[in-house]
Amino acid sequence: MNSNKLMAIKKKLEKQKESLLQEAEQTLNDRIGKEKESIPDPTDQAVAELDDNFTLRLRGREQKLLKKIEEAIGRIDEGTYGVCDSCGEQIGVKRLEARPVTTLCIECKTQQEEEEKLLERKA
Repeated sequence: MNSNKLMAIKKKLEKQKESLLQEAEQTLNDRIGKEKESIPDPTDQAVAELDDNFTLRLRGREQKLLKKIEEAIGRIDEGTYGVCDSCGEQIGVKRLEARPVTTLCIECKTQQEEEEKLLERKA
């Protein structure tokens, strides 16, 4: 992969990381603001708690994505980005552009998904 594409992917990852961090900060600020509110109606309070739980689950997923983004940026900095963790071959540029946090080439990812399906069927 040429250095221009690599830097474009790194920039995309850094922008996504910044966006996730801003959203997390906004969520935290919103939660602090809500804690000061009093919701007297039990139904409204239950709905608010459900919304909070849903938001926290989303943020949990985003936290995992943030970790993957940081790892991908680290691999770019180390010079190991774009190498499949499973087979050691280069990951296709189109795959990296579509999913910059990936660590598996399309062949290994397909195989992994097929193995997961087999395990689900056995369970």
